[in-house]
Amino acid sequence: MPIEFLYLGIILVVAVIGFSVLKRPLHECMLAAFIVLLVVTNTWSQLGQFILDALVEPSMYAIIMFMISAELLSKTSIIDDCIAIILSVFGRIPGGAGFVAIIGSAYMGSLSGSGPGNVATTGVFTIPAMKKAGFPPHLAANVEAHASSMGNMIPPAGMIAVAFATLDKLYPNTYTISQYWMILWAIAIYFIIQRIVTLMVMCKFYKVRPMEKADIPGLRSSLKKGWRAIFLPIIVFAPFFVTNQFGDFFSTQLGEGASTFSNSILIFLPALIVICSILLSGKNVIKARSLKAMTKDITVSVKKVVPTASLVLFAYFISNLLETLKIENAIGEFFTSLNMGLLGLALLLPLFTAILGMFLPGSTQVKIFGGIIITILAAAGCNPLLACGMLPCICGAMHGVTPPYCACVYMGMGIAKAELAPTLKNNMIWITIHYLLSVLFILGLIPMFGLV
Repeated sequence: MPIEFLYLGIILVVAVIGFSVLKRPLHECMLAAFIVLLVVTNTWSQLGQFILDALVEPSMYAIIMFMISAELLSKTSIIDDCIAIILSVFGRIPGGAGFVAIIGSAYMGSLSGSGPGNVATTGVFTIPAMKKAGFPPHLAANVEAHASSMGNMIPPAGMIAVAFATLDKLYPNTYTISQYWMILWAIAIYFIIQRIVTLMVMCKFYKVRPMEKADIPGLRSSLKKGWRAIFLPIIVFAPFFVTNQFGDFFSTQLGEGASTFSNSILIFLPALIVICSILLSGKNVIKARSLKAMTKDITVSVKKVVPTASLVLFAYFISNLLETLKIENAIGEFFTSLNMGLLGLALLLPLFTAILGMFLPGSTQVKIFGGIIITILAAAGCNPLLACGMLPCICGAMHGVTPPYCACVYMGMGIAKAELAPTLKNNMIWITIHYLLSVLFILGLIPMFGLV
């Protein structure tokens, strides 16, 4: 067993002591783990480089910008309008409130890239609605938690930028960000369907009934009030669809600049989402928000994301330290020495990332281990683009629902007032199904649009 596994163990121990025993926030635990690793590995002399490398990492700023844009979105009516439309469509079927949670929270989670944050914002609406429709509290908590965490694997979630940066480093000028996002959306559709089917089975088991008619908004009135909200996902989706489908045209017109044009979409997309949300919210909302009020909104939003942004930053410190120690090479050589084929790797690697997800954020996992995971899977016969597409699924979506630090589940439990034991027991069912579907994807057994 490589000594590098000891370093991962140190991170886990520090996180357990800091979070569970000392009751400190997770970003403080991550900073403490970084300091302990500096001492254990005697790499103090490179401290400045670790910090500098993190501060100049473009993907880190993409993550933070998406978090800020999600906070700003809450100042508009766009989220409420989206949920009202979804509720008017699905509210009349058994378990309808759960379907609203899956679709609405997955969509909103993709805009924020924060699973726990999404549970906190949309869960306060969807969880009480599910409980009112007869959902047991532990089921309502898990439906919302697993829908929200899925946002981490659906564009434009900020963590996805880290995964593509890893792919681009391994295969420079081979794939575009638009190709990658189209693959991720295709994967996401399967996972959304998986959660809907799982929910349908559980609704049968728990005998969940439809929502009360009085609680369901009419479709006509919802569309009349919030029809503009329908255009937001189109605005987000359109640039990537166009550049993916007409890549040859852009290559002809822009030459070497075509790749830069595609990648630059990430730079302005968070601001575009916010601006479009304000415009789509209607004239009354725009008139009500003065320049001073908007400036205050931005200031408050930035303050709210500081703890999570600090967690991301400190996680990058750790990843830079571990990269210096060549931990990815050592662990990659360990997996290679096991002489597993694609089937063995498909079964083992999602388990490995699930364990890492107990204490490492998904973006950190991708930054440290993403390259070696893609390399190992590609060598075993997996398409590199698909291997990279699975990184947010087995790293980002699993972090936040994997015990003991399943922040999304705990957040849902708090809102639903659910008991720990039944919640974690039901949670394992959702995790297991997600894991099995991930294995099928890695094996290439699921047809994919846009995969070449």
